[in-house]
Amino acid sequence: MTAYSSPTRIGLISDTHNLVRPEALQHLAGCDAIIHAGDICEQAVLDALERVAPVTAVRGNNDIGDWARALPTHATLTVQQVKIRIVHDIDDLDGDMRSEGIGVVVTGHSHKPLIEERDGVLFVNPGSAGPRRFKLPVSAGLLVVEGASATATWHSLL
Repeated sequence: MTAYSSPTRIGLISDTHNLVRPEALQHLAGCDAIIHAGDICEQAVLDALERVAPVTAVRGNNDIGDWARALPTHATLTVQQVKIRIVHDIDDLDGDMRSEGIGVVVTGHSHKPLIEERDGVLFVNPGSAGPRRFKLPVSAGLLVVEGASATATWHSLL
């Protein structure tokens, strides 16, 4: 994913739980790529997202069946000069992200949007774009990479 011109816009989505909201597709429109941080629940979700932009997805704890076995539990992308680690549940991260050269970690699972820097690494959870859970927001995110710099935002979809 290094062929894009600066800046590269990456849509972030997680925990769709087999729901592809029109608001999520609208949010992702115009992105160069999409990262899905797991709990997809059906291949049709990835098919819909692929019509918007190329998708990198990881398997979440609710992703089961033949289609899901093909998904990795962890993925690493390099976009421009930024290395991105993707995992569904942050508790499944292993190793020292900074020493591995990881600049951004994208997770899901908690359904809670989060953007924070820890020891020079940007941690992003876009929240859940699927069915509303409790009083948590329905949300997705955006990662903008320019050279060696990455910034993230999250957006309420409803």
